[in-house]
Amino acid sequence: MDSAASPVEATLAYAEEFHPEDEILRAARARGVEVGATPIQPGVGAALCFLATAITAKSVVEVGTGCGVSGLWLLRGMRPDGTLTSVDVEPEHQRLARQAFSQAGFAGGRTRLITGRALDVLPRLSDGGYDLVFADAAKQEYADYLAEAVRLLRVGGIVAFDNALWHDRVADPSRRDPDTVAIRELGKLIRADDRLRPLLIPLGDGLLTAIKIAA
Repeated sequence: MDSAASPVEATLAYAEEFHPEDEILRAARARGVEVGATPIQPGVGAALCFLATAITAKSVVEVGTGCGVSGLWLLRGMRPDGTLTSVDVEPEHQRLARQAFSQAGFAGGRTRLITGRALDVLPRLSDGGYDLVFADAAKQEYADYLAEAVRLLRVGGIVAFDNALWHDRVADPSRRDPDTVAIRELGKLIRADDRLRPLLIPLGDGLLTAIKIAA
């Protein structure tokens, strides 16, 4: 930890370091960095694992497979008979994710990797058929992912979005680039939706979560 860091920075770093990754996760993370598929931070992964465990998740949808880091965290929190459906536009990323899942000992039947645009794939999935939806993909499509997630989730299910703080830009009203505006608007949509009970978790680059409390 940097001794010159501010107290807030030191506290956030401590929170991240509280969740060390094993060799399999570190290898998947390194592959993601190598091919430009930025992985979630360990704190976000631990939060996803915790949430999946807390609701005994059996059916999970992931938007943005990357190279498998988030998928590994989710699978470790899900029921042993659970299935992770993960969508990504990059088949090479999904190949590397499949490699990570296999190395971690997850049977092939535990994952369903679909190559394609999320907004083409999500409408084909079943209403109310999922326990958790996690999105870490095109930020300007987050509002559309939210609409699909609310439809896909059972009551009591959870939706979660990575990069909710977007490199400290969301909290700065002077930042008006399209991605920052889209994430800021997502927060407003979630807070205004009476079907959802939200929580913004300041781990990693921010994890915005919400429980579906009504159909």
